[in-house]
Amino acid sequence: MSLNISYKWTSKRGRGKDELIIMNLKVTRGAGPPVEKLPVEIVERKGKGHPDTLCDKAAEELSVRLSEYYMEVFGQVQHHNVDKVLLVGGQSNAKFGGGDVIEPIYILMSGRAVDVVDKDYERIVPVGKFAVEHTRDWLSKDLPHLDVNSDVIIDYKIRAGSTDLVGNFDLERDVPRANDTSFGVGYAPLSPTELITLESEQLLNSEKVKKEWPQIGEDIKIMGTRIDNKIHVQVASAIISSETKDADEYANVMQGICDMLGDLATKITDLETEISVNTADSPEDGLFYLTVTGTSAEHGDDGQVGRGNRANGLITPYRPMTLEAAGGKNPVSHVGKTYNVAAREITERVYKEHPDLSQVYCYLVSQIGAPITEPKAVNVELFGDCDIDKVRSSVESITEEVIAKLPRVWEGFVKRQYQLW
Repeated sequence: MSLNISYKWTSKRGRGKDELIIMNLKVTRGAGPPVEKLPVEIVERKGKGHPDTLCDKAAEELSVRLSEYYMEVFGQVQHHNVDKVLLVGGQSNAKFGGGDVIEPIYILMSGRAVDVVDKDYERIVPVGKFAVEHTRDWLSKDLPHLDVNSDVIIDYKIRAGSTDLVGNFDLERDVPRANDTSFGVGYAPLSPTELITLESEQLLNSEKVKKEWPQIGEDIKIMGTRIDNKIHVQVASAIISSETKDADEYANVMQGICDMLGDLATKITDLETEISVNTADSPEDGLFYLTVTGTSAEHGDDGQVGRGNRANGLITPYRPMTLEAAGGKNPVSHVGKTYNVAAREITERVYKEHPDLSQVYCYLVSQIGAPITEPKAVNVELFGDCDIDKVRSSVESITEEVIAKLPRVWEGFVKRQYQLW
């Protein structure tokens, strides 16, 4: 047996001040047909009011608020990973025309964050205040039927980070060192099934639709399934009880959702598409998907960071995926966050420059302690009838440009520029 144990890494730099050549970059031909040519395709999206999505946003919003404060007070983002959030569902009594929350939703914010700098009282970071007050602020906007003063309890257990990780974070500021050994993935373009699944939820939760259909809550889950040339869209849409007077109005909302999504589907694809909404209902037994607040979290449905959408907003078992939850991880050096965004940008740019490709995949893996611009391996997979040798230089150039920008990618996270769930 031969072991290769090393405490060092190497890189090859060149081409200019802000550019680099990645040692372990492989441009390869992808195996098999593109996803839209497979006989079966399954795609899922959990909407903005789903308990898992609420946890993802809670984690990321706390990270953003901490980063803003760190920048305002210290001039640089401090170490934090607040990517552990748990939501325990409450209990409610929803009925046509009204209802109330009986037991509040419980949200526990957890993780690690620098809370004291120089041990100066004036430099104590109000982590707990941000966890509670900032979460309450955005929840009141995202779930307007939720009374944040009585329908939800927000708690936190956030401690300082471990000495080694904080030290690793502070070691190099120009090119941060990877906070973890992890990997990110990306792919382009989205298939028609993926587009319908993503845009259906975004449409139903749009400001325009909410004004026209105030009965539609924010907890909307979409499951898109394509078998051969037929797409089925399964919709679970929480309906707000106080905005819905009776079963007839409820049925009208169901038809309205079907019509809206059917019209959307015709704009995306020519494939036959079937829409089904709230099929667990049993009107003859008085069973309807009614909620007081617009989220199933009010009555027994729980949530957790990382159980929902991947960083591109979808759950796609027929695509490469990572189990990393991007929300809440520090935006400077945690590659479980930054590499997913970088991989997505690489694939989108490669596909845009070479539209003759049927699809592009990208995989990025890090090594903890190594500069984030020096991934342990990068694999860009190209699908379609193309001469890889002719496009290799272009693909490598795009990949290197994206990775060279990683030391500043944190700015986009703080400005909420990236899709993360």
